Amino acid sequence: MPGAALCDSQRPLGPANRLAVTLVRMVGMMRLGTLFLALVGSVGSLPPLLAHHSFSAEFDGDKPIKVTGTVTRVEWQNPHIWFYVDVKNADGSTTNWAFSGGAPGQLMRRGVTKNVLKIGSSLMVDGFLAKDGSHNAFGSRVTFPDGKSVFTAGAEDRGKQ
Repeated sequence: MPGAALCDSQRPLGPANRLAVTLVRMVGMMRLGTLFLALVGSVGSLPPLLAHHSFSAEFDGDKPIKVTGTVTRVEWQNPHIWFYVDVKNADGSTTNWAFSGGAPGQLMRRGVTKNVLKIGSSLMVDGFLAKDGSHNAFGSRVTFPDGKSVFTAGAEDRGKQ
């Protein structure tokens, strides 16, 4: 019978069995489609994963830094927040420092929200210099003029230094 569905014994299948074979094939295709969507979705998450790095890959735990300045910008996004601080130098010039902090979710669980780092506010940042000598640093603690301190990163972010 031309075009008839065949079972393992190579006999034509009846209408009910043809329906069953079609359903099995459709379920298989749906699983394949779901797998494809899962793979495509996971590829979309690769850039943040690739961007995530260990503390020791970028920062030097043997070179602490402490600066006081004014917040100029805050980037509250995964995998780490970044906040920028204008610091007055001894010669009167200003240097804009970029500080990496913890992940937004970690910080919020500690009670640190993006409203804590307000643009224009003065603060002191304790952290560690970048290995490349740039004006980037890892900001581990922020202290405000009233003496209140918040940790912008935890030991897990610093490689348990």
